[in-house]
Amino acid sequence: MKQYEAVIKVMEANGGFATLGHLYQNALKISNVDWGTKTPFASMRRIVQTRPEIFKIKPGLWALKEYKDKLPKELKPQASQVEKETYSHTYYQGLLLEIGKLQHLDTFVPNQDKNKMFLGKTKLGEIATINEIYRFSYDMFVSQAKTVDVIWFNERNMPCSFFEIEHSTNIKNSLLKFVELQDFRTQMYIVADNARMKEFKHSISMTAFKDIRQHVNFLSYDQLSNQHSQTYLQRLITN
Repeated sequence: MKQYEAVIKVMEANGGFATLGHLYQNALKISNVDWGTKTPFASMRRIVQTRPEIFKIKPGLWALKEYKDKLPKELKPQASQVEKETYSHTYYQGLLLEIGKLQHLDTFVPNQDKNKMFLGKTKLGEIATINEIYRFSYDMFVSQAKTVDVIWFNERNMPCSFFEIEHSTNIKNSLLKFVELQDFRTQMYIVADNARMKEFKHSISMTAFKDIRQHVNFLSYDQLSNQHSQTYLQRLITN
């Protein structure tokens, strides 16, 4: 079996689509494939980027053209703009939850998002490692934190990273949320399309956000998807 055929086989077994992380985890399990290289994962990246049978749905997510009409509704290219925005938000929440879990961190997603489906297969609440947020501080701070799109907690049950995904809404709203949580030793991230970097820089430069400026970073969708696949890769290398 050729390398690209192994990649396609894994995608077929997964419903016709896969993240790079899923391919890294499963393609090498296919028997009778001669990868013939010390960098099989680079070969997988090249295959999804160049094979005519495969197309890109969004950063880090690829599908087979013959499955285009069979994909879960949230992945179909013909979904409405509103649906695409909702599904994209859920997709990036799912990536963040998986990364945190792979890094042995506890992860939390807001109650209103727990039943949203990640890649049409798994509820976000089933990926998150905790169902109830840790009572890490006074109620006023915990109540504010539980609305953040994704939280990573360290081994002391304290928040170590806050993530707000901004697909189309005003970035300032998330920054205001971070202002209320500024007293914790926590990294804060605005996750958005790279095209919104200029808007982020303009917003964070405002005087109202001077106290959190050094603690808030911009994480593009491409950077997040790369982190997701690299986290899977690192896990495979170290195991």
